[in-house]
Amino acid sequence: MKMLVLLMMLSGGLASAQATFAVATIRPRAAQVQFESDGETKLLPGTLIMRDVTIATCIKWAYGVQKAQIVGPALLTSEHWDVTAKSDGVASKDAMKEMMQSLLSERFGLVFHREKRELKSLALVVAKNGPRLTQASDDEEPFRQNSARGTVARALTMPAFAAFLGDVQDRPVVDKTGLTGRWDFAFDFTKYLVDEPKGIDDFLLVLNETLEGEIGLKLVPEKDIVDVMVVDRVQKASEN
Repeated sequence: MKMLVLLMMLSGGLASAQATFAVATIRPRAAQVQFESDGETKLLPGTLIMRDVTIATCIKWAYGVQKAQIVGPALLTSEHWDVTAKSDGVASKDAMKEMMQSLLSERFGLVFHREKRELKSLALVVAKNGPRLTQASDDEEPFRQNSARGTVARALTMPAFAAFLGDVQDRPVVDKTGLTGRWDFAFDFTKYLVDEPKGIDDFLLVLNETLEGEIGLKLVPEKDIVDVMVVDRVQKASEN
């Protein structure tokens, strides 16, 4: 019997080993977050607040993946939710992510398995004239906000920026800049938009011209073996 319990603990078979929020409220979104396809996520001491998010957004935050790495039914992105979840006392960001994994399983019935697939992807690299970014101060809090024609970022790492661009392009973006640390930067599409983009390739051209012209980075098409989360089951959360 002791051996069976030990094996269950090692394999993650005991549900009690998974951290959970003390209380979590999930409701259909009250209002749309302007200019943000992923809504808004705020992490306060012991409290997670998400507005206008999809199930896919919650999965991305909880598991550290990009949208293109999640494969599953339309429900993952068709419904938008407001989520407020609190832990017992102050918890680290990693602990809050683990609690969100539990919430996804318990309230959205999320079941998935992992695969490796070769996907069309993009590499974020430094352009030939070098980056035009400002090193963030040590006490600066991470921040990113979209407008109608651009983005402002503060204290953002390059992997985090690559993940943001992956959502914009709907394919994985891999950080290959070699730039460590956190950075302040901003870019505006206005002077690079002659006409409205007519497709994903057209938009990539405009995006690349903007990134290279404004902050000295660019995206290069390639193929990568990528970890993919294949969703086997998911459901709408009951309101509370």
